Amino acid sequence: MSRTRSAQPDPSATLRGGLPDRYLTPEDLVELFKLDSVETVYAWRKKRTGPPGFRVGKHLRYDPAAVRAWTEQRMADDQAA
Repeated sequence: MSRTRSAQPDPSATLRGGLPDRYLTPEDLVELFKLDSVETVYAWRKKRTGPPGFRVGKHLRYDPAAVRAWTEQRMADDQAA
């Protein structure tokens, strides 16, 4: 007799609001926000209008918690307007 394990939600997904438990790439943001291209992410960074990112060598990365906080702030700003 075999037991089937019930599908438990991933605790890290709950803590991160469903975002991956790793640093995000610009391509991840394109997929997450359904953007037209990665150039939008780079334009946000240049204008300082997008989520805060950081460099690891030549690679741009985003902390999922910072992306979530940025998204929540944008939603709050839209509701207040």
